[in-house]
Amino acid sequence: MNDFSASSATRPAPVVLDVWCDLQCPDCRSALADLGALRARYGDRLELRLRHFPLEKNKHAFAAAQAAEEAAEQGSGWPYVEAVLGRVEELDRKGGEAFLIEVARELGLDSEEFDTALIDGRHILIVDADQAEGKAIGVTGTPTYVIGDERLDGGKSQEGLRERIEEITDRLLAEQA
Repeated sequence: MNDFSASSATRPAPVVLDVWCDLQCPDCRSALADLGALRARYGDRLELRLRHFPLEKNKHAFAAAQAAEEAAEQGSGWPYVEAVLGRVEELDRKGGEAFLIEVARELGLDSEEFDTALIDGRHILIVDADQAEGKAIGVTGTPTYVIGDERLDGGKSQEGLRERIEEITDRLLAEQA
């Protein structure tokens, strides 16, 4: 189990918020503040799950998704995602695998293992499966959120989305009580 989907068996199941993301997307970077606020408000009652949806227009997004999976395997999925999204322009400018490995090194992760993972493609199936599932449920852009039975598209506008996610989360948590 990686740290994108860890949960505890002793507590009631948390509400799950799937976050469909492209790690080269400036709108996804903008969403980080909302995700941080949601984490602060709900703690372990809301499980944020990163779902990969690399867009074709972003040439480094697919490799970044694979790198994020390697970071998750090494126990630092979200810190890695936040570091990469925080430097979207640098990923655009520097490009590709060297940058992704540099970020891993800065976070104290095994950069040699990152390099190997990007070469051998061990995480491609996870990224492909996320992307296929996203397409199947109607994801067309990023960020897109799925919570309960609702899909919220943040690619057009993120205005009011955090409040809507909070409303849905509160309702789902109340239903569990």
